[in-house]
Amino acid sequence: MAFRKTGFDLKEKGKRRMKRNLLAILTFIFISAITAVSQEARNEVSVQAAGFFTKDSNGRGISEKTTQSGGILAGYRRRINRWFSAEADYSYNRNTEQYFSSSGASRIQANVSSITSDVVVNLPFRFHKLLPYMLGGGGALIFSPTNNIGGFVPGADTHAKGTFVYGGGADYGITRHVSLRAEYRGFVYKTPDFGLNNLTTDKWTHTALPSAGLVLRF
Repeated sequence: MAFRKTGFDLKEKGKRRMKRNLLAILTFIFISAITAVSQEARNEVSVQAAGFFTKDSNGRGISEKTTQSGGILAGYRRRINRWFSAEADYSYNRNTEQYFSSSGASRIQANVSSITSDVVVNLPFRFHKLLPYMLGGGGALIFSPTNNIGGFVPGADTHAKGTFVYGGGADYGITRHVSLRAEYRGFVYKTPDFGLNNLTTDKWTHTALPSAGLVLRF
């Protein structure tokens, strides 16, 4: 009777040992996977404060000016290899589009969003902890009237414009997973008219978007 009890105990101990070994193996695999992902650090998210400075334009007897403003720029970047990365970005600011013609002046206050994607070229040289890069791509700028008093024109509607994007910048590494970023972007697009023919200049304009902020890699 004692022998059967001892055999049963040994069998249970063997099961518990197998469970412990299996748990140790799974834990090792999990930690190894996390470590590998951490070491690669192919993904980046960034949040930056930005300034929006738009060039004046003239066309069809209309002069268009845009107020300068500040906003935000957020992005996600995926490193493809040592040289190239793919990126998607969103920016937001609020400004006032001002139109002047022989018939008078109009002001439209608008929320401006950009949705863009681009290819990032990681430059092969670095200065101490500075990692420079260049970028180019495209997307859309979306102008949405706020309809606030003093910045409203009857009939003005949300208006989207295709845009080319170019620029460059540099990251300054603080730790392996945290960097500071300084960047410049340029948007090239046709001036918005909010769907109103009497506000159409039919001219190309340029918005400069310098920015600085924080980057997290994982």
